[in-house]
Amino acid sequence: MTSASIAWTQHDAPHTAHWHSERGQTAPQRIQIADDTLSADAAYRLAASGVGLLWQGDFQNARHLVQALDRRLAKRSAGPARQSGSSASPKASTPAKLTEAFLAQRQAQARRAQILGSVLIPLQADYSIALRRAPDVRLACSEAWGAAQVAQGKAPSTSHVCSLRELLGIISAHEWRKKGVEIPVLGKDRSGQLQRIHAHYGVFSPVRGEYLALVAQAPLPAGSPAQLIAWDIGTGTGVLAAILAQRGIGQVIATDTSERALACAKANLARLRSSAKPPVCAVQVLHAHLFPDAALHPKAHLIVCNPPWLPAPVGSALEGAVYDEGSQMLRGFLAGAAARLHDGGEAWLILSDLAERLGLRSRDELTQAISASGLKVIERIDTQPHHPKVQDQSDALHAARSREITSLWRLAAV
Repeated sequence: MTSASIAWTQHDAPHTAHWHSERGQTAPQRIQIADDTLSADAAYRLAASGVGLLWQGDFQNARHLVQALDRRLAKRSAGPARQSGSSASPKASTPAKLTEAFLAQRQAQARRAQILGSVLIPLQADYSIALRRAPDVRLACSEAWGAAQVAQGKAPSTSHVCSLRELLGIISAHEWRKKGVEIPVLGKDRSGQLQRIHAHYGVFSPVRGEYLALVAQAPLPAGSPAQLIAWDIGTGTGVLAAILAQRGIGQVIATDTSERALACAKANLARLRSSAKPPVCAVQVLHAHLFPDAALHPKAHLIVCNPPWLPAPVGSALEGAVYDEGSQMLRGFLAGAAARLHDGGEAWLILSDLAERLGLRSRDELTQAISASGLKVIERIDTQPHHPKVQDQSDALHAARSREITSLWRLAAV
């Protein structure tokens, strides 16, 4: 998270505050005070030139302004698309064209984030917002940024600034954290309700169920499950570790390097264990880069990894669950798995072929990396995803998404 300073002048007096941006956006160098009198067209011109609009008006009107800016962006991007033809045309289905479309989409997303992120909200030291019709975001911000630091005996003053767009993301993440995501493959709890996973802010939510079903159904290595040791590498919310425990594996270790992910996984796994029927083993959650320390932990019978699927540059910490720059996590997992497998053990790689369909990585690159790591393919179990983008023909990447396959690669040491 970027936590720097932002400065502006108001009523001829200088002001400074902490600047928060999980997306790595730098604080605008030019700040203009804005309120309900600012038109959307004027706001767009200012935002496009890099000016930050520090909002002093009604909070809900600030939300309306962001929506108006988004409509103007959509209108401007639709014009060139109509002139050049549909991005989902047959010509766009070749790997080279899809790679070009992917890169263009990322550039457009970055531009959109910069424009929509220009509406800035001032928060007081306790994360409260002193604007008309502003919601109480103190708990949501505390979950995202940590506990507020307020000097004892002092009234909270403006000491934080963030973009409204990011703040709305924090609010949305807080609501999803409370509600959770139903995970059918985890079954029902003791009250008869489907088990849920509650993703913390900045931790990837398991909203795509097809890869969870693969882990729940793939055949386990030989032997009694209660005698097996399994590792979940890059656990995130802990959902795959929970599935492994539910399958009766006797010892499960989950690793991650993100403190948010570790806290999230511990909370989910503790809750799931207490409500599971029948009881499952306790999962050990460790801070580790990929694998547990070999000197402290015996080899595993099963090592599972669901790395980010697209080998593209990571623009911020929030993109780390989607993009794996240079396939570093994928290659690290493959390179280290064979030496850490027990005799007869397996490494399970969960991976979509979307990168291949977008021309970002070839199938040969993947299979050669597997072979070079001293591993062989026992079986590949495929399934098709059913997320909304599969059916979205307006998506520039529809030609790739509509054919996407998610696979569980069962690997063993040569």
